[in-house]
Amino acid sequence: MSEHEGVGSGSGLVPITQGEWAGWSTWQGDSFEQMSGPFYERIDEDGRPVAAFRAEPRHMNGAGFMHGGCLMTFADSAIFTIAHPALEGGHAVTLNLTGDFLDPVRVGQLVEARGEVVRAGGKTIFVDGLATADGKPVLRFNAIIRKVRRD
Repeated sequence: MSEHEGVGSGSGLVPITQGEWAGWSTWQGDSFEQMSGPFYERIDEDGRPVAAFRAEPRHMNGAGFMHGGCLMTFADSAIFTIAHPALEGGHAVTLNLTGDFLDPVRVGQLVEARGEVVRAGGKTIFVDGLATADGKPVLRFNAIIRKVRRD
């Protein structure tokens, strides 16, 4: 189960001001995501949330393609970027995450994820998304997120 806090309310989301990721933000509150990615997020020119990272040699499996676990970890992070408005600044956990691998990811490719909240009501949020590598679809995913109180 992954846990995330809504973006913007003391969430640990830190803006990047230099380099390739200038204009993006990264989640500093989750050491696993930082070690796995790091993953970045922003609002794109259409006003939609997008998550991204650059495929590095350390993300690859023995065959030289991105490890499926790395891509699913990215999807698990991206669902919270996509669901940000529905989280209303609160905390949530991943209840379910499924993915269909469509094509391999290679070193150097830009991996991005976009999607939509299919349904949000009460404590449960349903998300559908698509990850691409240099614009080519590589992972279709869907998830269920549950809002939780942090005591």
